[in-house]
Amino acid sequence: MNKHKFNESIFRAYDIRGIVAETLSVQDAYYIGYNFANKIKEKFKSINIIVGYDGRLSSPILERSLIQGLFENGANVTRIGLCPSPMLYYASIKLRADGAIMITGSHNPSNYNGFKILTKEGSYYGKKILSLMKTKAIPLISGNIHYYDINNSYISKLVNSISFKKNNLKVVWDPGNGSTGDIIKKLIKHIPGKHILINSEVDGTFPSHHPDPTEEKNLVEIKKSIKKNHADIGIAFDGDGDRIGVVDAQGNLISGDKLLLLFALDILKKKPKSKIIADVKASNLIFTIIENLGGKAIMSKTGHSLIKAKMKETKAILAGEMSGHIFFADEYYGFDDAIYASIRLMNILSQGFNIKRFLDKFKDLCSTPEIKVFCEDNYKFKVIDKIIKLTSKKYRDVSYIDGIRVNLSYGWWLIRASNTQPAIIVRCEANSENNLDILVKEVSLILSKFDLKLKY
Repeated sequence: MNKHKFNESIFRAYDIRGIVAETLSVQDAYYIGYNFANKIKEKFKSINIIVGYDGRLSSPILERSLIQGLFENGANVTRIGLCPSPMLYYASIKLRADGAIMITGSHNPSNYNGFKILTKEGSYYGKKILSLMKTKAIPLISGNIHYYDINNSYISKLVNSISFKKNNLKVVWDPGNGSTGDIIKKLIKHIPGKHILINSEVDGTFPSHHPDPTEEKNLVEIKKSIKKNHADIGIAFDGDGDRIGVVDAQGNLISGDKLLLLFALDILKKKPKSKIIADVKASNLIFTIIENLGGKAIMSKTGHSLIKAKMKETKAILAGEMSGHIFFADEYYGFDDAIYASIRLMNILSQGFNIKRFLDKFKDLCSTPEIKVFCEDNYKFKVIDKIIKLTSKKYRDVSYIDGIRVNLSYGWWLIRASNTQPAIIVRCEANSENNLDILVKEVSLILSKFDLKLKY
């Protein structure tokens, strides 16, 4: 076996991701499959691997190359075809796989692609991801490949999670031309209420808008449809269906941390003292309300793999990120499934939950959205290290769980490096617009020391 050299930039904290034909090649897919089969061999007696892929134009050819690498290293490969990431996670549990690989670029632009990897022990991230760069030469031993249609089983699980039989809800759905489109078409036939579906055709060029449902510029169509149809709620997904974006009847985006609290309120009624995880970007109010209601609020690093690991460690039954990843482990499997989250949301709304009254809890807070400041991948972590040194002596109440989160009497700010994009992430929250401006200017001044401009 020839040695293979990867572009190291594609190996991220919790997945593998790069620009196709630039930093990520078809040959990379082969060696990732081959090397992962090695790791499974070392860990388990069997090598049963499930592979799925999203709707990107590059996904089918990457799938073929990945499977070839797995196959030639003795893996028994189960193909489940085009699917959202949560369906792959579901398949790995139902079929008791030793490992699973999802080919997806998630919410990145159409020229990106990558791999989300897991084993039956949990998410594959950190050092485990980095270990896939090393190829161990061994004799080729062919495995086998077959296809399994798990669509109906997955849809049945979702339908069985619906707790209402009649409903007057009017819902607009926007898969954003991502891989949830076909599943949502079938699913809404079984959900009470009226459903309007837009951008449902799977198209890897994402002609309608960029596949990130947490950015306002990508919600123009769904907001128009909500207004036109006098809908009660709008639900949007990212490219592979593990992130949800929710828009209310007035066209307001409900941020991921608020959505987490909405679910937490419901769960804490049924299961008091539950442990609930929010990522480092979440509002302080989220942690305060959960604690006041008797729950145990836990702050975590951002990242779907990191949060799943934290849930396993703490036995938390709910977790969420600002980015729209929501994880349920009370009545579900603990992985991030935006389609399942949408069912849970409708279950709550069908009980007469008042979203406007809920959002009023946040009316005295002023906050920025998640602001992305472009910064090269090979520079962004160096910037964070330098900011840590700058702030360590200046502030009394500061957390370094993930980047730098500074708490002040009138608010807080966060600066961290994105693990999925060439960007520094910023978020600020204060008790008034004036104080928010002060925080933004403070962060802007810090970033300017590294020739980075904060646009807000």
